[in-house]
Amino acid sequence: MSLEALNEQVKKDLSYLNFGGPEWVQPFHHPEGQVYDVVIIGGGQSGLSAAFALKRERIYNILVIDENPKGYEGPWETYARMVTLRTPKDLTSIDLGIPSLTFRAWWEAQKGVEGWKKLDKIPRGEWMNYLRWYREILNLPVANEVKLKLIEPSEEGIHYLHIDGPGAPSGKLLARKVISATGMQGGGEWYVPPFISEKLPKHHYTHTSEPIDFATLKDKKIAILGGGASAFDNAHTALTEGVGEVHVFVRRKELPRINPIRQMEVSGIIEHYHTLSDLEKYTAISHFFKFNQPPTNDTFNRATSWSEFELHLGSPWLDVAETEDGVLVTTPQGTYSFDHLIISTGLVTNPSLRPELRLIEKHIARWSDKFSAPENIANPLVDAHPYLSPNFSFMSRDDQGKERLYGLFVFNYSTLISCGLSASALSGIRFALPKLALAISDQLFQDDKEQILNRFLTYDHEEFVGEWPKKESVTSVKEA
Repeated sequence: MSLEALNEQVKKDLSYLNFGGPEWVQPFHHPEGQVYDVVIIGGGQSGLSAAFALKRERIYNILVIDENPKGYEGPWETYARMVTLRTPKDLTSIDLGIPSLTFRAWWEAQKGVEGWKKLDKIPRGEWMNYLRWYREILNLPVANEVKLKLIEPSEEGIHYLHIDGPGAPSGKLLARKVISATGMQGGGEWYVPPFISEKLPKHHYTHTSEPIDFATLKDKKIAILGGGASAFDNAHTALTEGVGEVHVFVRRKELPRINPIRQMEVSGIIEHYHTLSDLEKYTAISHFFKFNQPPTNDTFNRATSWSEFELHLGSPWLDVAETEDGVLVTTPQGTYSFDHLIISTGLVTNPSLRPELRLIEKHIARWSDKFSAPENIANPLVDAHPYLSPNFSFMSRDDQGKERLYGLFVFNYSTLISCGLSASALSGIRFALPKLALAISDQLFQDDKEQILNRFLTYDHEEFVGEWPKKESVTSVKEA
């Protein structure tokens, strides 16, 4: 099957499912202009698939906005430096159960069945190409180069979204519901330890989430802090780009070897996570954080195959200092001199770190507000996460916040504690999407139910036009 034939198959499959059926949501009129039923913040895999899920629910008055240029949404062509995705290729994700929309169908349409069999893991660039195709074939409404600056709730039951950027139609969008599909960092920010950020000028270090001009580091000696997959991805990329030496420093004495996600994918935990109690959820994710994820074997081998690579285990950074020539890094194993530092320390999640939430974050409940963890599993990183409903909506700390937070949904990495692997991993997104779409659909229905019920109760369209008995053929009992 060619790609053109696959495109036709997608259209046929969607038509069999009556995709694009009649809209049911009632229009919301406002003197300031159009009010979208849903605005989705973020046009990566979570935002695009959320838009498709809403259209499956016959909710069409939606808009996706993304701050990046078209085709560069998400991390895949910006800061991600892995050669392949870490997710097994056979896992389905954003297709919503439609075989012709799977990555496999798209791949086989271009590479054939044998090409699929030969594929080990999904190449990072090809995943981005698949997302570009997914957006186009589903005709998803995305406005690029539009950045959300602030969410301002109103007493009218809508949210004013203050925006800017070259693609912004105006300075403000109006939305009844908002989905924050803002990826890994969308619930907080990328983390640089204070002993680095407070002691060194910014030109001495770069976080792995930022653009890195490796050409300026050619033949230089660099250090990477962190033992996750991203550290090894960046080490391999740096050496490929001509960096002279790369030293990776890991706090642990031994790299983690167990990937808890692989067990979650087959055990039922991902799809049934919402049935767990708060204690069970907290226990599960605290355990997940303790293990973290190891680099994949191919990621590790690519980096360590370079003679210019060196791994330092049991070597947390104790101090850094600027020198005339670069930076000194002090560890329990000694002090080292480097030209540049790359920080691979992940992120922290906390609604207070998100500038667009500054008018409402004080109302957002955290896990620390709702649950007191036993001492043996207590984790401040878990405590800072937002405490969400099973349907991905914010919960309020107080009565005042209930109205202000109504209509706001979260579909980024900060859902991890409350909703499990959902928007935070391809492994879980296929189970999460129907729940998210149904929750928003239910809320819109509740908002509009008076109009909808009134139209039902006054519905008088005559469908049956037959008459019985037919007058010309009536015979009386007496005549018979």
